[in-house]
Amino acid sequence: MSHPFKHLATVVKHRHKVFVHCVKAGIPIRGLLHDLSKFSPTEFIPGVKYYQGMRSPNERERELFGYSAAWMHHKGRNRHHFEYWNDVNPKTKKYEPVKMPIKYFKEMFCDRVAASKIYRKEDYTDDYPLQYFLRGNARSYMHKETADLLEKCLTMLRDKGEKETFKYIKGLKEY
Repeated sequence: MSHPFKHLATVVKHRHKVFVHCVKAGIPIRGLLHDLSKFSPTEFIPGVKYYQGMRSPNERERELFGYSAAWMHHKGRNRHHFEYWNDVNPKTKKYEPVKMPIKYFKEMFCDRVAASKIYRKEDYTDDYPLQYFLRGNARSYMHKETADLLEKCLTMLRDKGEKETFKYIKGLKEY
C-alpha cells in the first residue's frame, strides 16, 4: 500500500529540520536547496511505494532488489552525501574517497542529525547520530579527514549538545 502523503510529510519535515540546522551552521542556502531531488519522479515514486515511516524507503527497495534506484539517483545529485565524493585517483588509477568541501560537510552533518530526529522521533538523543555512524561502515568509504571530522562533530554533539556543536561547525573553514 502506498503512502504518498505520509512520505511527502516525512520529506517536508526532514527538509525543514535540515534547513533549521543549516541556518545554525551558517549555510542557509544549502538548507534551502537540500534534497530537492527527492521531489523528482525517480526518487518520489519509490519513496511512496516503499514508505515505512521508521527508516528510509531506500532501505526497503534495496532489500527487495539488491539496490535502490532512488538512492543511486539521489547520491549522484546531492553533494552532501559522502558517496558523491569518489573519483579516480590519478596516481593509483583506482576509485577512492575525496575529501568533502566544508560547505557540503556541514550540510551532511545537518542532514544526519535531522534524519536521526525524524526517524527516531521521541527516542532521539544527541548520542544517536554518533552511534549510528559508529555502527555502520561509512567510515571505510569516506576520505579519512572527512570521517575524522564527522566523528569529532558527532562526539561533540553527544558531549556538549547542539548549541556548542553548531557554533563550532559554523566556524569551520575550507581545508
